[in-house]
Amino acid sequence: MIARRRSVSEDVAGAAARSVAGTLLAEPRIAQARAVGLYAALPGELPSRETFDALAAGSTPRLLPRCIGEKRLAFFRIDDWDDLVPGRYGVLEPANDREPVVLGPADVVVVPAVALSPTGERLGRGAGYYDRTFDGPDAPLLIGAGYEFQVVEHLPHEEHDRRMHAIVTETGLRWVEASGS
Repeated sequence: MIARRRSVSEDVAGAAARSVAGTLLAEPRIAQARAVGLYAALPGELPSRETFDALAAGSTPRLLPRCIGEKRLAFFRIDDWDDLVPGRYGVLEPANDREPVVLGPADVVVVPAVALSPTGERLGRGAGYYDRTFDGPDAPLLIGAGYEFQVVEHLPHEEHDRRMHAIVTETGLRWVEASGS
Protein backbone atom coordinates (compact mmCIF):
# COMPACT_ATOMS: atom_id res chain seq x y z
CA MET A 1 0.00 0.00 0.00
CA ILE A 2 2.88 2.37 0.79
CA ALA A 3 4.43 1.71 -2.62
CA ARG A 4 1.08 2.31 -4.32
CA ARG A 5 0.64 5.60 -2.46
CA ARG A 6 4.10 6.72 -3.53
CA SER A 7 3.25 5.97 -7.17
CA VAL A 8 0.42 8.54 -7.18
CA SER A 9 1.37 11.39 -9.51
CA GLU A 10 1.60 14.93 -8.22
CA ASP A 11 -1.37 15.94 -10.38
CA VAL A 12 -3.57 13.13 -9.04
CA ALA A 13 -2.46 13.84 -5.45
CA GLY A 14 -3.24 17.55 -5.88
CA ALA A 15 -6.69 16.85 -7.29
CA ALA A 16 -7.43 14.37 -4.50
CA ALA A 17 -6.25 16.86 -1.87
CA ARG A 18 -8.48 19.60 -3.30
CA SER A 19 -11.44 17.21 -3.36
CA VAL A 20 -10.85 16.19 0.27
CA ALA A 21 -10.48 19.83 1.33
CA GLY A 22 -13.80 20.69 -0.33
CA THR A 23 -15.52 17.70 1.26
CA LEU A 24 -14.22 18.54 4.72
CA LEU A 25 -15.11 22.21 4.39
CA ALA A 26 -18.69 21.26 3.49
CA GLU A 27 -19.03 18.91 6.48
CA PRO A 28 -21.14 20.52 9.24
CA ARG A 29 -19.18 18.77 12.01
CA ILE A 30 -16.01 20.43 10.75
CA ALA A 31 -17.71 23.83 10.59
CA GLN A 32 -19.01 23.39 14.16
CA ALA A 33 -15.74 22.05 15.59
CA ARG A 34 -13.96 23.99 18.31
CA ALA A 35 -10.66 23.18 16.54
CA VAL A 36 -9.50 20.99 13.65
CA GLY A 37 -6.33 18.92 13.91
CA LEU A 38 -4.52 18.10 10.69
CA TYR A 39 -1.24 16.45 9.76
CA ALA A 40 1.69 17.51 7.60
CA ALA A 41 1.79 14.82 4.93
CA LEU A 42 4.84 12.68 4.40
CA PRO A 43 5.77 11.65 0.85
CA GLY A 44 3.04 9.37 -0.45
CA GLU A 45 0.40 10.46 2.06
CA LEU A 46 -2.67 12.32 0.89
CA PRO A 47 -1.56 15.98 0.96
CA SER A 48 -3.11 18.04 3.76
CA ARG A 49 -1.97 21.58 2.95
CA GLU A 50 -5.06 22.22 0.80
CA THR A 51 -7.33 21.49 3.77
CA PHE A 52 -5.18 23.69 6.01
CA ASP A 53 -5.42 26.56 3.52
CA ALA A 54 -9.16 26.05 2.92
CA LEU A 55 -9.88 26.20 6.66
CA ALA A 56 -8.08 29.56 6.86
CA ALA A 57 -11.17 31.33 5.54
CA GLY A 58 -13.08 30.45 8.71
CA SER A 59 -12.45 31.15 12.36
CA THR A 60 -11.86 27.53 13.44
CA PRO A 61 -8.33 27.11 14.85
CA ARG A 62 -6.11 24.77 12.86
CA LEU A 63 -3.84 22.49 14.84
CA LEU A 64 -0.90 20.30 13.88
CA PRO A 65 0.85 17.67 15.98
CA ARG A 66 4.33 17.39 17.40
CA CYS A 67 5.80 14.16 18.76
CA ILE A 68 6.27 14.22 22.51
CA GLY A 69 7.44 11.62 25.03
CA GLU A 70 5.94 8.16 25.37
CA LYS A 71 5.05 8.03 21.67
CA ARG A 72 2.25 10.54 21.95
CA LEU A 73 1.29 13.65 20.03
CA ALA A 74 0.53 17.13 21.29
CA PHE A 75 -1.40 19.52 19.05
CA PHE A 76 -0.57 23.20 18.60
CA ARG A 77 -2.35 26.06 16.87
CA ILE A 78 -0.75 27.01 13.55
CA ASP A 79 -1.88 30.02 11.55
CA ASP A 80 0.81 29.85 8.85
CA TRP A 81 2.03 26.61 7.26
CA ASP A 82 5.46 28.19 6.85
CA ASP A 83 5.80 28.24 10.66
CA LEU A 84 6.22 24.45 10.65
CA VAL A 85 9.73 23.07 11.12
CA PRO A 86 11.21 19.63 10.39
CA GLY A 87 10.84 17.44 13.44
CA ARG A 88 11.31 13.84 14.41
CA TYR A 89 11.28 11.51 11.40
CA GLY A 90 11.41 14.53 9.06
CA VAL A 91 7.74 15.38 9.60
CA LEU A 92 6.89 19.09 9.57
CA GLU A 93 5.62 20.10 12.99
CA PRO A 94 5.05 23.16 15.18
CA ALA A 95 8.13 24.69 16.78
CA ASN A 96 8.75 24.27 20.52
CA ASP A 97 7.69 27.84 21.31
CA ARG A 98 3.94 27.14 21.46
CA GLU A 99 1.49 25.98 24.10
CA PRO A 100 -0.37 22.72 23.39
CA VAL A 101 -4.14 22.68 22.90
CA VAL A 102 -6.06 20.02 24.81
CA LEU A 103 -8.40 18.26 22.39
CA GLY A 104 -11.80 16.89 23.33
CA PRO A 105 -15.15 15.77 21.92
CA ALA A 106 -15.87 19.23 20.44
CA ASP A 107 -12.81 18.92 18.18
CA VAL A 108 -12.04 17.04 14.96
CA VAL A 109 -8.74 15.44 14.00
CA VAL A 110 -7.95 14.32 10.45
CA VAL A 111 -5.61 11.33 10.69
CA PRO A 112 -3.34 10.03 7.91
CA ALA A 113 -3.59 6.36 7.01
CA VAL A 114 -1.73 3.64 5.18
CA ALA A 115 -5.04 1.78 4.87
CA LEU A 116 -8.60 2.13 6.16
CA SER A 117 -11.57 -0.20 6.40
CA PRO A 118 -15.26 0.66 5.97
CA THR A 119 -15.76 -0.17 9.66
CA GLY A 120 -13.23 2.44 10.79
CA GLU A 121 -10.09 0.41 11.32
CA ARG A 122 -6.97 2.34 10.42
CA LEU A 123 -3.54 1.05 9.62
CA GLY A 124 -0.96 3.73 10.29
CA ARG A 125 2.81 3.65 10.21
CA GLY A 126 2.92 1.22 13.13
CA ALA A 127 4.15 3.27 16.08
CA GLY A 128 0.71 3.91 17.63
CA TYR A 129 1.08 7.66 18.18
CA TYR A 130 -2.56 8.48 17.36
CA ASP A 131 -3.83 5.43 19.30
CA ARG A 132 -1.97 6.50 22.47
CA THR A 133 -2.83 10.17 22.08
CA PHE A 134 -6.58 9.53 21.79
CA ASP A 135 -6.98 6.55 24.10
CA GLY A 136 -9.45 8.16 26.50
CA PRO A 137 -13.22 8.61 26.50
CA ASP A 138 -12.97 12.35 25.77
CA ALA A 139 -11.24 11.93 22.42
CA PRO A 140 -12.06 14.18 19.48
CA LEU A 141 -13.91 13.05 16.39
CA LEU A 142 -11.36 11.13 14.28
CA ILE A 143 -11.50 11.17 10.48
CA GLY A 144 -9.14 8.81 8.65
CA ALA A 145 -7.78 10.32 5.43
CA GLY A 146 -6.41 8.56 2.38
CA TYR A 147 -6.97 7.78 -1.26
CA GLU A 148 -9.95 5.63 -2.20
CA PHE A 149 -7.66 2.72 -3.15
CA GLN A 150 -6.48 2.68 0.49
CA VAL A 151 -9.93 1.60 1.67
CA VAL A 152 -9.89 -2.19 1.97
CA GLU A 153 -12.53 -4.60 3.23
CA HIS A 154 -10.68 -5.86 6.34
CA LEU A 155 -7.68 -4.77 8.40
CA PRO A 156 -6.06 -6.33 11.43
CA HIS A 157 -7.29 -4.57 14.54
CA GLU A 158 -6.29 -4.87 18.17
CA GLU A 159 -8.17 -3.72 21.25
CA HIS A 160 -5.93 -0.66 21.79
CA ASP A 161 -6.34 0.57 18.18
CA ARG A 162 -8.55 3.62 17.82
CA ARG A 163 -11.23 3.30 15.18
CA MET A 164 -12.06 6.27 13.02
CA HIS A 165 -15.49 7.88 13.23
CA ALA A 166 -15.38 8.65 9.51
CA ILE A 167 -13.25 8.12 6.42
CA VAL A 168 -12.52 10.79 3.84
CA THR A 169 -11.07 10.17 0.38
CA GLU A 170 -11.21 11.96 -2.95
CA THR A 171 -14.63 10.33 -3.52
CA GLY A 172 -16.21 11.77 -0.38
CA LEU A 173 -16.74 11.31 3.34
CA ARG A 174 -18.46 8.33 4.92
CA TRP A 175 -19.37 7.96 8.57
CA VAL A 176 -18.65 4.68 10.28
CA GLU A 177 -21.77 3.19 11.84
CA ALA A 178 -20.32 1.74 15.02
CA SER A 179 -16.82 3.11 15.35
CA GLY A 180 -16.22 1.47 18.71
CA SER A 181 -14.35 4.59 19.83
